Amino acid sequence: MDFDLRKYLQNNPLTEDLQKNKWTKLDKAELNQYKDDIFALIDKAYEYIGGHPNYNSPEDVTGEEVDANYEVINLDQDPEIDAVSVSKKKSAGTKFTASGHDGTSPAKRSMIKHKIDRLKTPGYYIEVSGRIKDILLDAGVPIVDNPETIKKVLAGKEIEINPDGSYQRKIGAKVFTKILLGKPLV
Repeated sequence: MDFDLRKYLQNNPLTEDLQKNKWTKLDKAELNQYKDDIFALIDKAYEYIGGHPNYNSPEDVTGEEVDANYEVINLDQDPEIDAVSVSKKKSAGTKFTASGHDGTSPAKRSMIKHKIDRLKTPGYYIEVSGRIKDILLDAGVPIVDNPETIKKVLAGKEIEINPDGSYQRKIGAKVFTKILLGKPLV
C-alpha cells in the first residue's frame, strides 16, 4: 500500500489548522490525538535531567495536566509538531509548566523565544533551574526574588526560600532548587 502524503495532510486536522512558524493552541480533541507526539517532545527536552517530573507517559498529557494549555509549532517541511509550550492559568497569571522540542536548534530557539516574549509582559511567569534559567536571565527576563512575592505566587506550595531568592520545592518525588522569573500578577 502506497502512502499518499498529500491525502494524509488533507485529512489531518492539525496540519489543516497548523500554520508554519506560528504557535497554535490545541483543543482537547487535537490534544488527545497528538498526546504521543507531545509527550515525546517533552520527554526529549527533559531527558538530560531524567524526564519531566509530571510527564511519565502520553496519558499524562491528557490526564491531570488536561487543564493546561498546549501550544505547538511546526517549523519545517514535515507535518509534525516541532515544539510544544505548556502553561496553566493561575491566580498570579499564566504559568509555564513544561516545554518540549524535537532536539533541533530551530525548535529549541522557537520554544525559548516564545517564552521570553511572554515572560517580559505582565501576567506570565515560570519556575526554572539549570541551563534554561541562565538563558532566560541572559535574555533579560526579570527575576522575582522578593520572598513575599514568591510566597504569594506559590501559595499552597511548600517552599524553603534561600537568601539569594532561589528556593527548594518538592515536585513529584524530588526536591528541586528553582527561581521564579517573569512578571506574575501579585
